[in-house]
Amino acid sequence: MRRVNLAALGFLLLFAAPAFAQDATVVDSDHYKVEFENDQVRVLRITYGPGEKSVMHWHPNSVAVILGDGQMRMHMPDGTTEDFESSHGDAEWAEAVTHLPENVRDESFEVILVELKSPPEEGCM
Repeated sequence: MRRVNLAALGFLLLFAAPAFAQDATVVDSDHYKVEFENDQVRVLRITYGPGEKSVMHWHPNSVAVILGDGQMRMHMPDGTTEDFESSHGDAEWAEAVTHLPENVRDESFEVILVELKSPPEEGCM
């Protein structure tokens, strides 16, 4: 019987976590709702109550339109965190990311996220 090196296994799992991250609408349907979808984009409505937290999930490149002032803490797969503040009406570009969001305010937060599925077809301009 072979002995498994637990340190090596832990290291592998830590860096493989992003590969196993899942679709937010599947793993956290309480906060993520599909408003529209076609072959180019998927539009999500994201709503967090005061102090609510999600689970680790993934988004492709996206554009976020903020529907209310907010302060979110993003927990990353490597254990680090990053805080973000947004104001009502902001529109922000977001690179593809695996994260676990947390609303750190005592007010609800809402955003529309337009996830990009693929680049436009060649010759379309």
